[in-house]
Formats: sequence, C-alpha cells, structure tokens
Amino acid sequence: MAQVVVMPQLGNTVESCLVTTWLVGVGDVVDASTLLCEIETDKSSMEVPAGVSGTVLALLAEEGDDVPVKQPIVVVGEPGENVEEFLAGAGLPPVTTGEAGEVSTSDAPAVPEPAPEPLAAAAAPVASAVPSGAVSPRARALASSQGIAAAALAGTGPHGRVIERDVQAAMAAGPGLTPGARAQAEGFVPGAAGTGIGGRVTRADLAAPAGVEVPAAPAAVAPAEFPGAFTDTPLKGIRKVISDRMMNSLATSAQLTYTATAPAAGLLALRARLKGAADAELAAVTVGDLVGYAAVRTLARHAVVNAHLEDNTLRTFASVHLGMAVDTPRGLLVPTLRFAETLTLRDFSKRSKQLALDAIGGSISPDLLGGATFTVSNLGAFGIESFTPLLNVPQVAILGVDAIFPRAVVNPDGTVGAEQRIGFSLTADHRVIDGADAARYLKDLCAAVADIDLTVLG
Repeated sequence: MAQVVVMPQLGNTVESCLVTTWLVGVGDVVDASTLLCEIETDKSSMEVPAGVSGTVLALLAEEGDDVPVKQPIVVVGEPGENVEEFLAGAGLPPVTTGEAGEVSTSDAPAVPEPAPEPLAAAAAPVASAVPSGAVSPRARALASSQGIAAAALAGTGPHGRVIERDVQAAMAAGPGLTPGARAQAEGFVPGAAGTGIGGRVTRADLAAPAGVEVPAAPAAVAPAEFPGAFTDTPLKGIRKVISDRMMNSLATSAQLTYTATAPAAGLLALRARLKGAADAELAAVTVGDLVGYAAVRTLARHAVVNAHLEDNTLRTFASVHLGMAVDTPRGLLVPTLRFAETLTLRDFSKRSKQLALDAIGGSISPDLLGGATFTVSNLGAFGIESFTPLLNVPQVAILGVDAIFPRAVVNPDGTVGAEQRIGFSLTADHRVIDGADAARYLKDLCAAVADIDLTVLG
C-alpha cells in the first residue's frame, strides 16, 4: 500500500524547508535508509531518509520549492499503484506530470493540461536526478575542513554520490596533512606520502609535490571580447536569508562602531600554559575562547549591552546567551551558546567548538541558531586589524575580535618599545546604547583581557 513521506520539522521554530536537490527519481526502489532529497532552512540543512521501503511513485515538490513542514513530499508504494486515487483518498491535491517522469502537486493549473497518465506508465525507471560527482552537505563540509577535493572521490552513496563515509575513507587512506598544510590545502586528495613526520603532507609538499611535474604555463591567448567570462549566481537559500537580514539590520537600527585595544601578553602566556596541560580539553582552549569567556564575564556588569530591542521595548537579560559567528560552507551561521555565564572555561571551550562543528557540518538544530542576546564575531585568525560587524537584530550589540599585532609603546623610562595588543570593534545600537555605555563596556573588557588569569579565576 502506498505511503507518503512528509517534510520533517528541523526544530520547533521551523515552519517550512526548501527542497534543494532530489536524490531519487520516480521508479527508484528505496529502503528505510535511502536518502530522498536534500533540504535546508534559513539556518541549517539535512538529508531526508525515506523511512519506508518500496518504489518511488511520485515526487510532490520540485527543486527550489519551499514546502511547509509535515506536508507530503514523496509517495512510496508498489509499482502500478494508482497515485491519483491514493492522493484523493488522503485529501491531497492531484499530481501533474513534469519532466523526466517526475510529478508535482497543483491546486489550480493556470492553463488546461492533459490528464495525467496512469502511474503504471509513469513509474518506469528514469535517469537519476543526481549528477555524477554530486557531494552531500556533510561530506562537503568534512572535506573542506580537511582540504580534500570531495568531487574527485569515488562515491558510495545513491547514484554514486559522495557521502561522509567516502571522505572518511579518503582521510584514512593517506598519511594526512600537518595543521599548516591543512590551512592552505585546496583540492587535496589523500594517498600520497609527504615529507613530514609519519609521512604527513606539509605546506612544502603542497607547494611542490614530489614526483609531480609542474604543468607548463598555458600559451598566451587573445583577450576575450569585453566584458569576458562571468558567472551569474542567484541568491537563494541561506545566502538570500543572510542578504535580507543584513539589509534589515542596517535599515532598522542606528549602528555605531567603537574600537579599542588591550595588552595581549597575558592572553598569549595563558594560552601557552594551557597548551601544555595534561587535560586535553584545557589544552584545546584557544585565544578566541579566552576572549569570548572574558566578553561573557564582562557582560554581567553591563546589562544594556546584553539586550534586545523590539517594538520600542528594551529587554535586558539576566543570563548571557552568546551568539558565535561561524564561517560555514553554506554561509555565515550564528549558533547560540546558552547560559554562557554559568560555564567554566573548559566547558565554554568544549561546547563552543561542538556548536561550531555542528554548524559547519550542517547537523545543528535550528533551535540553537537563534535566541542569542549578544554576539561575538572573530576575524583575528584572518589578520584583520579592525572591522565593523553588523548587528544581529534584535540584539543591540556585537563584538568584533581583531588580530593580535605588535604596537609601539613608550616605556616608563621614556624609551620606545613594542607590545602585543589585541583589537576589539564593538558595534552598538545608538538608540539605546550611548557612547559612554559602549566605552565603559570596552574599557572593562580590555581590563578583563589584560588580566585574563584573574578573569578566569573569578
């Protein structure tokens, strides 16, 4: 008997999901673990398993459709079953034929269409909608973090699709990369031994791989006709949501950015001591973790900065729910570390890293991508000395963390020297946060960072 697979609900606040890619076609035989399609919300993405066994009788949505949660998207049953009768009996709209034998729902066609063919004819196997070399979001995220060219791998998923286990197998097949090589690797396919310890691939190996002939420079060609080659990429999915939210942020708030620097010697010294700790979780604490921890501790004394502004009402929060801007393959996401003020440094570091990994891998719950009361955006790793972060409205403040750089300093004896300092860029909504309020928060944050040992102990 035919059954429907419905659009899953990715979190309590999600009302609809976008069908981005169909992984099966009408006539394909599936089991409970077969992946039917990729879907995404404005915050996360996932693959939808069938959950039932049988033959795909109808696809009730097209790629690009925004489908309400719990609405049927696929009909699975026995070959030859009449989909029209099944849908009518279930109170669902009839289907209309589409390309490649796919079908979709239609409440009221704009023009008359021929009556749909019986499903027995439409259920014949069709060519897969999954192109050769397709890569799942989780596989793409893992490959990107390891510097692996996922599209070059042999896929073991449906229709030869590269899935997460294929990337894991590729990682296990080779000696791996050193951290420095991983940071700059693009399109690395494991397998070749490197010159590093244990055969790991180093940056030098990536720059000049042993035994690989460097291709000759292409012959000069005449310049193309103006304007030359270009690519148009429509904004959709998460990229479209980010675009709309950034424009809304600027249009609906009075944003002003304040900058300050703090001595970084204490940060660097504490990070060096923690790196040598026997406790692996403490050894993993980064400078970014220390700064985020200090930012949370400082918020306890500045309620107006830890707040939302909506409908001319300022809501200040007793707890800090810290938003952390994360760069993911699908765009900027901001997972929320809830009740951050209650965490120890070890837990703060561990939980923030897990949230970031879940966001990058596309497995994070949408419920954890909202509700932040204050956000930190760290671009220090990219060498940025100063920038203007945009508010994540309705929040009234966001902290930008800049790089650590040597700065000139006049010593007490009058001589000129240099010291390592870290920069901060605080963007605040001037409607509710005066310049003095922002300055006081930055002053206290700089003091907390300068004396980071006491901040952590406190």
